[in-house]
Amino acid sequence: MAYRKEQGGGLSPATRITQEIIARLEAGTKPWIKPWRGVPVSRPLRACGIPYRGMNVFWLWMVADMCGYASPFWMTYNQAKSLGAQVRKGEKSTIAIFYKSYTKEVETPDTGEKTDEARRVLKAYPVFNADQIEGLPERFHPAATLELVEPEGREADLDAFFAAIPVNLRHQGCEAYYEPTADRVTMPPVSLFNGFDHYYATLAHELSHWTGHASRLGRDLKNRFGTAAYAAEELVALSGQSAPSATLQ
Repeated sequence: MAYRKEQGGGLSPATRITQEIIARLEAGTKPWIKPWRGVPVSRPLRACGIPYRGMNVFWLWMVADMCGYASPFWMTYNQAKSLGAQVRKGEKSTIAIFYKSYTKEVETPDTGEKTDEARRVLKAYPVFNADQIEGLPERFHPAATLELVEPEGREADLDAFFAAIPVNLRHQGCEAYYEPTADRVTMPPVSLFNGFDHYYATLAHELSHWTGHASRLGRDLKNRFGTAAYAAEELVALSGQSAPSATLQ
């Protein structure tokens, strides 16, 4: 549970994947103290049903887990269009990677002899998960295996307290975090929590980060994990977890 720093654009595929992994390690909650369940994620599949291989498996697994996608299928914009479907407005693509082989003529420094040398370069192309696309055949949306039930402990007063806060809040995926640039809080669906007490505490934590935006209290939210400033911001958010209950007593 933390605030998330967005990664810069124009990066190579390898750098982009590496930075996103680092960002998740910095901003993520340790799974042994995470008070909610994860969404089942299957092995990533191409539109034709062939499984992805290599780094794509790990990368698309990670993206699906982060965004809460239940479908294992990934495809390009044109592949979706060819199936009579349409990517929903506002959805952002991720990347799938592949290696492109080519030959380059090189000259030996000592002899001046020219030879063809085989080389490989990492390339990427944009893909969308089937959950981001409307109008796909049913086969692209396998039935969910996770039972979604509302946890116990819901409090009308706390619901009213949080509803009165003018925050851009979305329930998606299986992570909780605040994005300073988008000024948005993301929470897992309530049905994934073990109890409403855990849900309220987690939401209060992320809303504490939300108060630090430049348009509100103006705290510095650009610090790296492990710095004193990052630790101070987390302490602010931890103290905020008890604010709702204290307010209502």
